Amino acid sequence: MLGQTASAGFQIGVRRTFPISQEQAWALLISPVGLKLCLGDISDLKLEVGHPYTTKEGIFGELRVVKPLHQLRMTWQRKTWESPSTVQIRIIPNPKSAGKTVISFHQEKLKDANERENMKRYWEEAAAKILGKINADM
Repeated sequence: MLGQTASAGFQIGVRRTFPISQEQAWALLISPVGLKLCLGDISDLKLEVGHPYTTKEGIFGELRVVKPLHQLRMTWQRKTWESPSTVQIRIIPNPKSAGKTVISFHQEKLKDANERENMKRYWEEAAAKILGKINADM
């Protein structure tokens, strides 16, 4: 079935190229505004492995990997879900253009095809909101 693997269940990936540097992408993503665009309204996210988080929308999890300028990996769970998924956000500089950066969202361990489709829309909307914020700031 589309998007299903033997080891990670259902998964989804969304990648977009943005007209900002890797440093600007990282700064945006970890800012309160960027966190709200991606994860939801969160008052405090310490960039430390093992740090738990909860958003006002009820999404919760724990940071698993923190590589400044490159990657965040975390558990990600809605309060209505039985078990957590894993989300990885990567920042990939464009080697051909210093002013462009790819932000990649990858989520695995999703329950089924319906949840996969819902999360695909979620990350596509997050990417669109990021682009909107970047364009508004230019």
